[in-house]
Amino acid sequence: MKRIVLVRHGESQWNKENRFTGWTNVDLSEKGLQEAFEAGKTLREKGFTFDIAYTSYLKRAIKTLNNVLDAMDLDWIPVRKSWRLNEKHYGMLQGLNKAETAAKYGDEQVLVWRRSYDVEPLPLPEDDPNSATLDKRYALVPDEYIPRTEALKQCIERVMPYWESEIFPRLKQVDNIVVVAHGNSLRGVVKHLKGISDSDIVKLNIPTAVPYVFEFDDDLKLVKDYYLADPAELAAKQAAVANQGKAKL
Repeated sequence: MKRIVLVRHGESQWNKENRFTGWTNVDLSEKGLQEAFEAGKTLREKGFTFDIAYTSYLKRAIKTLNNVLDAMDLDWIPVRKSWRLNEKHYGMLQGLNKAETAAKYGDEQVLVWRRSYDVEPLPLPEDDPNSATLDKRYALVPDEYIPRTEALKQCIERVMPYWESEIFPRLKQVDNIVVVAHGNSLRGVVKHLKGISDSDIVKLNIPTAVPYVFEFDDDLKLVKDYYLADPAELAAKQAAVANQGKAKL
């Protein structure tokens, strides 16, 4: 049996403030740091181990991975970072409060911006201080690959070449991989692994710092997938993610 465990980063400061984050390099909140450590403890208690880890270029994912590995006493394993695992770029929405944006544009429009497959927000201006084109961590990334906005479709088109050329083939060499990334970059991976349709992907909500396990046979065929969480607690966390984009009554 071979396994890949997907983990969305712990609560970030902007998750806490209910803001669109995207490629903005926001840190974890205190709760997020603890969530990450607890995810690592759960994995260790369930007998998991990892041979290699992957994460994005964004601080909230990197710190989550560090805490997970610390809790598992696996700080020494190889870690690969790629900008291709970054969150979906939210364009002009980055930094805006989700509930306030829903109050202005309507819950349905915000749901489309957050979860639809092929509708992207307006692009972030080139001179915005949070533009990735001004960020030194992307200095070696060709400009045409740096997004100014993305729908899930474009996010998947960015993530999947790395998944298919680096992460998934690694299972031929090792038995256990952990990938710590973001809500939408991981939604793209799950969509691919489970064959979720473009229309149904809107319903998929991935909670912070809950390990999501995918088991494969030796031919790398998916056998089963499951979260390491109590079902009721998992459902509550998924509902909380879904409700972030609704206007407060």
